[in-house]
Amino acid sequence: MIEVKGLSKSFEGRRVLDGISFSVARGETLGIIGPNGSGKSTLLKLVSGVETPDAGDIRLDGKPIASYARKELARWLAVLQQDALPPVGFTVREVLEMGRFPFQNWLGEEPADSAALIDGIVEKLRLAPFASRTLEHLSGGERQRVALGKVMAQQPRLLLLDEPTTYLDIGYQMQMMDTVRKWQQDERLTVVAVLHDLNLAAQYCDRLLLVHRGRIAKLGTPWEVLERGLIAEVYETEPIVTAHPVTGAPQLLLQPGSYPSGGGREDSDEDRQTAGTFTV
Repeated sequence: MIEVKGLSKSFEGRRVLDGISFSVARGETLGIIGPNGSGKSTLLKLVSGVETPDAGDIRLDGKPIASYARKELARWLAVLQQDALPPVGFTVREVLEMGRFPFQNWLGEEPADSAALIDGIVEKLRLAPFASRTLEHLSGGERQRVALGKVMAQQPRLLLLDEPTTYLDIGYQMQMMDTVRKWQQDERLTVVAVLHDLNLAAQYCDRLLLVHRGRIAKLGTPWEVLERGLIAEVYETEPIVTAHPVTGAPQLLLQPGSYPSGGGREDSDEDRQTAGTFTV
């Protein structure tokens, strides 16, 4: 479904991504991981069509992403990001209905009535108790659930997740990822997710793409990528890698005092230059 070849990107003369190549099959979940400044967010922006690569090729269903009209691309893919919805005065249902924009004409009308689709999303995400409330009266976790409902209303074939659980407590994190996985299984959705939490990535992703200093450090299954020596090299900390007692997925335990002496890592130029959120 997605094919990326030789992708490179620079900002102000500094190379942020260098020769990135990978593919994602329909129905697969690929997790993009890496330390701060590794190029993860830039990579997702390129795949979404928000940024243009300096070199390389991105194809969706065999067609160059640059050849898609904006509305056509929005019918293909949706992006869910961290803190996706500002607390502005729209009701929950109004926000969900915004997800239908790619299918509407210039009068805001679409051929089929989407009310049943919106009702189903409200029920599935348990949004009914506050469907008529405005966003400023919701918690951060509730707003993120509404943001997920908005991209569900968009009915994409490809879902891009940009650290959607960053500001959520562990209960909301699991709820969010469980809902995405159920949606993916029901619709054979393809998911590409940038995740900071390596344990969460190992639980929910079929494969992981580890990016370090703009290059691919490793691409493979969670067990192949979350290898102790590689994680120690990339993240500069000594983890203990063990199997989850229920799922068998690799899980990392951190050891206090395992960071090398000589000061901590700093955010790179890529972090500072590409900070912020984006939408499709």
